[in-house]
Amino acid sequence: MASRPELKLDDEVGFIRFFRNLPSKDEETIRIFDRGDWYSAHGDDAAFIARTVYKTTSVLRQLGRSDNGLASVTMTITVYRNFLREALFRLGKRIEVYEATSRMNWKVSKQASPGNLQDIEDELGGQIDSAPIILAVKVTAKASEARTVGVCFADASVRELGVSEFLDNDLYSNFESMLIQLGVKECLIQTDVQKKDVELGKLRSIADNCGCAVTERVAADFGTRDIEQDLTRLLRDERSAGTLPQTDLKLAMGSAAALIKYLGVMHDPSNFGQYQLYQHDLSQFMKLDASALKALNLMPGPRDGSKNMSLFGLLNHCKTPVGSRLLAQWLKQPLMSLEEIEKRQLLVEAFVVDTELRQTMQEEHLRSIPDLYRLSKRFQRKVANLEDVVRGYQVAIRLPGFLGTLEAVMDEKYRDPLDAEYTSKIKEYSDSLARLQEMVETTVDLDALDNHEFIIKPEFDDSLRTIRKKLDKLRYDMEKEHESVGDDLNQDTEKKLFLENHRVHGWCFRLTRNEAGCIRNKKQYQECSTQKNGVYFTTAAMQTMRREFDQLSQNYNRTQSGLVNEVVNVAASYCPVFEHLAAVLAHLDVIVSFAHVSVHAPTQYVRPQMHARGQGDTVLKEARHPCMEMQDDIQFITNDVELRRGSSEFLIITGPNMGGKSTYIRQVGVIALMAQVGCWVPCSEAELTLFDCILARVGASDSQIKGVSTFMAEMLETANILKTATSESLIIIDELGRGTSTYDGFGLAWAISEHIVREIKCFSLFATHFHELTALVEQYPAVKNLHVTAHIGEGPSSSSLAANGTTGTNGASDDEERAKLNKRREVTLLYKVQPGVCDQSFGIHVAELVRFPPKVVNMAKRKADELEDFTVKHDQETAHAMAQHSKEDVEQGSAMLKDVLMQWKQEVEAAGGESELSKEEKIQKMKDLVMRNEELLKNPFFQAVKAL
Repeated sequence: MASRPELKLDDEVGFIRFFRNLPSKDEETIRIFDRGDWYSAHGDDAAFIARTVYKTTSVLRQLGRSDNGLASVTMTITVYRNFLREALFRLGKRIEVYEATSRMNWKVSKQASPGNLQDIEDELGGQIDSAPIILAVKVTAKASEARTVGVCFADASVRELGVSEFLDNDLYSNFESMLIQLGVKECLIQTDVQKKDVELGKLRSIADNCGCAVTERVAADFGTRDIEQDLTRLLRDERSAGTLPQTDLKLAMGSAAALIKYLGVMHDPSNFGQYQLYQHDLSQFMKLDASALKALNLMPGPRDGSKNMSLFGLLNHCKTPVGSRLLAQWLKQPLMSLEEIEKRQLLVEAFVVDTELRQTMQEEHLRSIPDLYRLSKRFQRKVANLEDVVRGYQVAIRLPGFLGTLEAVMDEKYRDPLDAEYTSKIKEYSDSLARLQEMVETTVDLDALDNHEFIIKPEFDDSLRTIRKKLDKLRYDMEKEHESVGDDLNQDTEKKLFLENHRVHGWCFRLTRNEAGCIRNKKQYQECSTQKNGVYFTTAAMQTMRREFDQLSQNYNRTQSGLVNEVVNVAASYCPVFEHLAAVLAHLDVIVSFAHVSVHAPTQYVRPQMHARGQGDTVLKEARHPCMEMQDDIQFITNDVELRRGSSEFLIITGPNMGGKSTYIRQVGVIALMAQVGCWVPCSEAELTLFDCILARVGASDSQIKGVSTFMAEMLETANILKTATSESLIIIDELGRGTSTYDGFGLAWAISEHIVREIKCFSLFATHFHELTALVEQYPAVKNLHVTAHIGEGPSSSSLAANGTTGTNGASDDEERAKLNKRREVTLLYKVQPGVCDQSFGIHVAELVRFPPKVVNMAKRKADELEDFTVKHDQETAHAMAQHSKEDVEQGSAMLKDVLMQWKQEVEAAGGESELSKEEKIQKMKDLVMRNEELLKNPFFQAVKAL
């Protein structure tokens, strides 16, 4: 931060006037001004950058007079690039970069947003974790519940447009699933001019919840008048776009029009005839919502301490950027095709079984592959150079190595699948790139690569040959000067004194910092700069040679520029081959990464047996949570899981706080997702049915900042589950109903559970502290109760908490009983899941663990005992009263009491409503009604209840 550039402008007043006359912008857009070798921002943007980057407003400087000044901040190139990553990837901002066209005239030269990084890909340096997908959406909402949604989406780095049109419910759960499947970074939504459109508000809220930046576009941008004409020019398919089936999707075409306009695709003629249009089928992948994404820790969070805290981080041992991006895509798109899943799992098995095959692929071949999609994009955007051509060539010459390793596999069980997926395709692309390889070897000076020079061979042109001879002579003279200086300073020219081509100082010498003292006070040596790796200096002779070398190099580049353009243009024609090859190598990289993780887990993963949709059970033996078992200092306790149709479809899990209920239910979801992605799973044995979606309600996802209470967020997530789930879904619910009163919470938990069991009939896991919920097992055979165990130290039985977690008092005094209770509640959590019910939560035990004051803990225990005694006594008395009378007396008394209550309600309303009568008057009315009803007064059951 100390090297922040000084704010120095030639005409401050003129720039301030220009800046204040710029058109207004929204808060999400940041304007940055390119000053050559530094950048500046002004006004509110400067304050935002000061807080975001520098963490202090003390870096702000004023342009102009203080009374009418303009707050400003400067950034080095490195700080600017770091800010771009922060603003685009984490904060979802849009960027406008201005360049000066004349002394006081600026224009926008680059624009970027989370879903459109084309203009600034070079500045980001390839540090893009997942494909920047941008999506436009258009809806028609009718009075009925069904909504029609049309979307168009694209990755701006790949020339493809995807479209989809589907029906949705009033919560837009399919739209949410689409955003997650595609990993959308930015969502274009129609501007709500009147700010009253409920449907547009819902779309915005869902996009925001899924981590998408929302960009508003005017309604006119979604018009379809020109879309067929635009698509006809853009698509590779030479037929008229009007003949394509996708153009019948009118809403999707409206979204396509908005997206094409936003990306400015039609302004670049190089795009014409290069795009493909395809239709995305929502049902080919498992549906996931934002809640499931968080509950399963699918992608890294901002607070994750280690990479193993997310499933992506755990599984990402990919060696290529394209592999890492494909893995992120696969995790959000678990397959629904049994055949495709088993195909992937067999490929993983090939690399698990053959250690040499796996290690050779990772360590020798894949790690040397660059980002082929980005490379191809550079050629398409006409910004590629000879270095890019060489990078493509280096990929081509490495393909025979891939082929040799794959063809060495002898086991026929694996050889055919490997051949179908990789070997035959790589061979085809290798053959296609043979001409490119031949051209590069003929035209490019590959020997010069050792000096990081990318030049055409001098033999290609007489002028080049002449210049090259002079350059070689100069290099020889420089080496002689290097040796002469080494002798004069008595420094080793291989270990202490170096001859280097510095990017700023050109050819010069570098001494290590420890040896730099030897040039002090010697006039023949001029220091250039001092940096971390040493002191750069030069001599008069070296300066002369350096100037001549730079001049000759410029002449060489000028002379070869025509030849370079020809070579680059030829290489650009191989872009489709590079893109197809990228897809194959990315697939290979992810499969090898799955195999690597499966083998190197604390206990090796197993290949799961998969059942078709709607068939078979889900049974996991010694299941583990893959992320949890990788955390430091954790000895993971394995547990079995049985979800069997008809007998254990709905599992209710009770047990102590911190006992492992949440981990148990989440690991089932994680394992199911891993299996449908094609990965092996952390179990000793596993069989799973295919799930069409995983729906989760986990934790108090409080959205108060957005004006949504904890309980409201909980109910919205649960409503989404009930409207989306089918009989083939997996539902994971953790602690439903905690956001409201105990009675309301339990009532909702019971009703929701009963609806899932009776109506939806899908596999579900429900972790709860409402122990009364376990009574569902008496009404529904598909329900099964489980509990996580805890050891009770020094108690009467020292047994695990099970269906009867407490013991009788046997008439002991209060003090004695409290002493027993304190002893009995020394709990050791065992994290083992067993059949049965646990009717204690041991929340006070957790309070003790976090060092609550002893007085508070003792008071909590005392009040808990009083409440328990009261509840038990009341329940016992009520049960006793019912047991003492016949079923006929109980039913008759209850019915008469209900009639009296209805009559009382009518009389209160007739007297002017509740607000007109005092509390005493209402009670008196009730007493009068009861006293007048002789039949009720004679009823034995009513007499017993009245006496309680």
